Amino acid sequence: MHPREPVVHPVAITDLRPTQITVGMREVEEKRRRWRSTEKKGDFLGRHMIPVLKGPKDRFYVIDHHHLARALVEEDVADILVTVIADLSRLDKDSFWTVCDLKGWTHPYGADGVRQRFQDIPKSVTELVDDPYRSLAGSLRRAGGFAKDTTPFSEFLWAAYLRLHIKRKVIDMDFEAALNKAMTIARGDEAGYLPGWCGPSDDA
Repeated sequence: MHPREPVVHPVAITDLRPTQITVGMREVEEKRRRWRSTEKKGDFLGRHMIPVLKGPKDRFYVIDHHHLARALVEEDVADILVTVIADLSRLDKDSFWTVCDLKGWTHPYGADGVRQRFQDIPKSVTELVDDPYRSLAGSLRRAGGFAKDTTPFSEFLWAAYLRLHIKRKVIDMDFEAALNKAMTIARGDEAGYLPGWCGPSDDA
């Protein structure tokens, strides 16, 4: 574990660099709704610092809370506090991404679920691409389909699994129907390898 060193001065959210290509825009909209209903917004921001890596050219790279960062930008929030997980600023760009890959700090997969090049990762959270399967995975977790887990990119792992079993047009045409189908799929033994799986127990 790396010690977290809070950067006490605000960082412009639009200056933050993503370490992934996609988000679930339904998830972003949900976080926007929560932000609007939050009365003590300053306290909220103080409790939700963005974990980042300090990378080449002293740029900050987000390794979690991409959805929150995107939501705050959409809500015209200019600055956010960040927490530096590791200082990799001495590395060149290629070495930086290699370390991120080995540490599980990046998820360079496109909206089709196919791995892309590191140079395809957007330069700003405003350029993150929508992956409806990531939204489905997020809704599935909130509905109790699987438990929150510390495994890096756990909800993307669920999104990849759901992509194999549910057609995109079902998500686009009837999200609730897709969620109901996802709930059934999530309980199956075949999903048992996924983080946070909540399938039937032998002790039941």
